[in-house]
Amino acid sequence: MAIRDLIPWNRGRDVTVRRGEDINPFLTFHREMNRLFDDVFRGFDLAPSTLGGRLLDRSYGWPTIEVSEAENEVKVTAELPGLEEKDVDVQLSDGMLVISGEKKMETSDKDRLFSERFYGRFERRIPIDDVDQDKVSAAFKNGVLTISLPRVAGAKPPVKRIAINGK
Repeated sequence: MAIRDLIPWNRGRDVTVRRGEDINPFLTFHREMNRLFDDVFRGFDLAPSTLGGRLLDRSYGWPTIEVSEAENEVKVTAELPGLEEKDVDVQLSDGMLVISGEKKMETSDKDRLFSERFYGRFERRIPIDDVDQDKVSAAFKNGVLTISLPRVAGAKPPVKRIAINGK
């Protein structure tokens, strides 16, 4: 197997036409259209499955985060593999939690054949309401950042349940 076979955009490029076999023209058309759309979306660095959602740049979603909410606190967990605590900055201001930093390259470009790793600056903004800013804490362990944001005592619940009356 050649190194070129490992690169995703080289897969499926072999469009051979078999002579002497009965080929369904609709099946051939279907395959060619799929290849055409794959090529178009590859140029935008998007997967076709992202069409149902938002068309986003590739840095969106990195770092991956998880937000969980309990009655008395909000917990934000971010996966930051390959980073250290000094590479990450966490700020809370005006109801916005900002996680930012920079991941630096480990190798030079001349040594790299292919890479899907993310390098460079990143920033994630998460709207957070009704938290006690003085009691916010953050921990970084094994590439996972965990931020605990205790709610202000007596804060209104973020969602009001409305009863549905049947007829």
